[in-house]
Amino acid sequence: MRSVVPDYLTEVLGDVEPDTSGEPADYIPELAAADPDRLGAVFATVDGMVYGAGDIDTEFTIQSISKPFTYALALADHGFDPVLAKVGVEPSGEAFNQISLESDTGRPYNPMINAGAITAHSLAGSAELTPPERVQRVVDGLSAFAGRPLTMDETVCASEMEHAHRNLAIAHMLRSHDILTEDPRAVVDGYIRQCSVLVTTRDLAVMAATLANRGINPLSEERVIPEPVVRQVLSVMSTCGMYDAAGDWATQVGIPAKSGVAGGLIGALPGQIGIATFSPRLDRHGNSVRGVSLFERFSADMGLHVMEVPATGRAVVRSNEVVGRGPDALRVLRLQGGIGFAAAERVVREVVDTAPAEYAVALDLTMVYSIDDVGRRMLLEVVRRLTLDGHEVYLVDPEEIIPEPDPGDGGRVTVVGHIDRAIHSRT
Repeated sequence: MRSVVPDYLTEVLGDVEPDTSGEPADYIPELAAADPDRLGAVFATVDGMVYGAGDIDTEFTIQSISKPFTYALALADHGFDPVLAKVGVEPSGEAFNQISLESDTGRPYNPMINAGAITAHSLAGSAELTPPERVQRVVDGLSAFAGRPLTMDETVCASEMEHAHRNLAIAHMLRSHDILTEDPRAVVDGYIRQCSVLVTTRDLAVMAATLANRGINPLSEERVIPEPVVRQVLSVMSTCGMYDAAGDWATQVGIPAKSGVAGGLIGALPGQIGIATFSPRLDRHGNSVRGVSLFERFSADMGLHVMEVPATGRAVVRSNEVVGRGPDALRVLRLQGGIGFAAAERVVREVVDTAPAEYAVALDLTMVYSIDDVGRRMLLEVVRRLTLDGHEVYLVDPEEIIPEPDPGDGGRVTVVGHIDRAIHSRT
């Protein structure tokens, strides 16, 4: 059977293709020469499946989509405090190329506008790197996100550098506030080289999926950045990634995203999917016209808005029943779905409300597909407290959702692969 996903993508591309509004970026000659009819879309899942339709292997320059990834590299290389001291996280509400600096510190408002991105580029790699070495660190990092070696378009780079007057002005302002400590022209040259890296829509979807997959590239399985960095980057993308259209995007689409003036657009939905589109015609905000339409459609069709959270907490307890009779009776709580705080709290409440009279209690995780650290700790605390109350506790965990469970002081648990093992041990 043919997968429905590429057919869906083909259908949606056909729906937006007639829209010829907007124009390719014209302030850089090489970008103005782009074929405005190019159109592509790719979904990359967190377990490594890639679906696409349209011009998904056409190369174009990454431009501002490099910003969240370079910001991630800076955070990974230096830690949070040194980076936050020089780049803020507040939305500016202004266009990407505005000279937006805090009046008292000279710190850029966020890393998604050019001032913050130039600063983030200067923080990638160790402080001892030369400008060419820093560029290489960034290219290597972007390549790790994409899962393949990426190269640079020297022609676009040269064209952008000839028209880099505003970025140079921004860099000199940053230098005057000691936000930059190096030669402003060298930093801008490196930043423009970063923006001139060539990617495809397929590459961008995999890069986005790496963010969605907690910093692990779903194809290479390489950890590119630590999990705390992922949370920081996705948070900033949510509030600042679409510039002065960020509010409309957050309410209408609700996917952490970043656009680029070459026509690329990415979105990363944590734990689910990385999405990328490509269409060079831009709106007045500098975002791809058809790319925005595609994301609006994806979000509406598939319920991808980050605020559309399923009520897993109420559905986590699939059943609560007693198996057997008398002293051999076993209280079995069958759990299901993904378990975070809300779901784990529902399990805690179920155990408290039930107040099991049976000596033996089993938590059956057979139908649980994921559990986060908070959920794990809460369930193990339930085990510990049941033990302290005099119960024998079984954990039915055939997939080792909780590997090597340790309930802590006074807690005991017997792990079995099937509920029958717990039942038979009681008879």
